[in-house]
Amino acid sequence: MGNYQEKYIIGLGNPGEKYTNSRHNIGFLFIQEFADTNSSNFISKNKLRCKYTEFIKDGVIYKIFMPNTFMNNSGEAIRAIIDWFKIDKDKLIIVVDDIDLPLGKIRVRKKGSSGGHNGLRSVINHLKSSEFLRIRIGIGSPPKIHKDKKYDTVSHVLGNFSEPEKLILNKIFSQMIESLQKLNEDNENSIICELNSFKIDEIQT
Repeated sequence: MGNYQEKYIIGLGNPGEKYTNSRHNIGFLFIQEFADTNSSNFISKNKLRCKYTEFIKDGVIYKIFMPNTFMNNSGEAIRAIIDWFKIDKDKLIIVVDDIDLPLGKIRVRKKGSSGGHNGLRSVINHLKSSEFLRIRIGIGSPPKIHKDKKYDTVSHVLGNFSEPEKLILNKIFSQMIESLQKLNEDNENSIICELNSFKIDEIQT
């Protein structure tokens, strides 16, 4: 479509109503907010194994996706997206949750390991590469179970965000949308620094 720049943004998560507001689905929550902000509605694309929508804003075509493969098989959808659109993996921006970051922190990397994240592990396995842009959004560590001092990780990541946490999410998503709309080939490193240095008190309520 002419000389439009294209951005491919994928949020990872689990499909299904019971997971909708869970911490593990922060990638889906961001993608939904980005689409809603631009009055763009999703359709199911079976060949892509995703819900998909696109819109044009300021000369950029945004193609955004929510895989329906469940988190642990996210790589199947990412592979399908690359093959269908005939793009290189360096065109991808993948958004995931990170249990090792506090809520309110963002970490962006252009390559790296899965860090124990099953969704990223699946993507790396299907791409046979760890060199793709990923945005990790902190969801905080789970509370300890007092008896044995173990962490209740599953309940934490699959648990829903509280109302105060949702207010924090709104600020995070606002910054991410602003940064991703500014992102281009010439300013990638500065945008990465902008997101990595983001502090929750930088956006006023």
